[in-house]
Amino acid sequence: IGLLKLDVLGLSTLTIIDRAFRWIAKTHGVELTLESIPMDDPDTYALLSSGDVTGVFQVESTGMRRVLKDMQPSEFRDIMATIALYRPGPMQFIQNYVDRKFGREEVIYLHAKLEPILRETYGIIVYQEQVMQIAQKLANYSLGEGDVLRRAMGKKDAAEMARQREKFKAGALQNNISEETATQVFDKMEKFASYGFNKSHAAAYGYLSYVTAFFKANYP
Repeated sequence: IGLLKLDVLGLSTLTIIDRAFRWIAKTHGVELTLESIPMDDPDTYALLSSGDVTGVFQVESTGMRRVLKDMQPSEFRDIMATIALYRPGPMQFIQNYVDRKFGREEVIYLHAKLEPILRETYGIIVYQEQVMQIAQKLANYSLGEGDVLRRAMGKKDAAEMARQREKFKAGALQNNISEETATQVFDKMEKFASYGFNKSHAAAYGYLSYVTAFFKANYP
């Protein structure tokens, strides 16, 4: 009916973080802000890797604890990937991600153009933005068209997906990518996008996970 729809999400964790800053200032005399928290604190990553994460945002469940122990997060992108992969669809790729991180499984790209897009996630599609980038780089989609593709995949719109498949293959052929490779890439995107997580959401949630873990590791 022409109205703008907004989802406004309230997180009690933000209140807890605000209180923690004040408690730390009062008990330790340390004036912390979100900007002053180092993103490479070894004690924080050690805590996350131990699975001792009661009170840490988004990762308290038994399954998440197990994934963190396997993942042994050593940088922020590992936290983001853990949050994004622990969903009904991508969960099947968690072990592949872990094995590739530690060099136990070879990282394979179906086409060289995929490497810059998927390098940070070891060749596995983890984020919705990667689907849009793949469509842009391999099949000449605009990012707006890539978002239409992402939405069609998420909604499992069969008629629209059939149109998008042909559009993707035609665009890929213009870039000298074979129909077989284009089909394989499209199939992988379609399998992922039904449950995909967007990277900006994973970054925001992952940041709160890191901050709460930092408090627990340094100011229990």
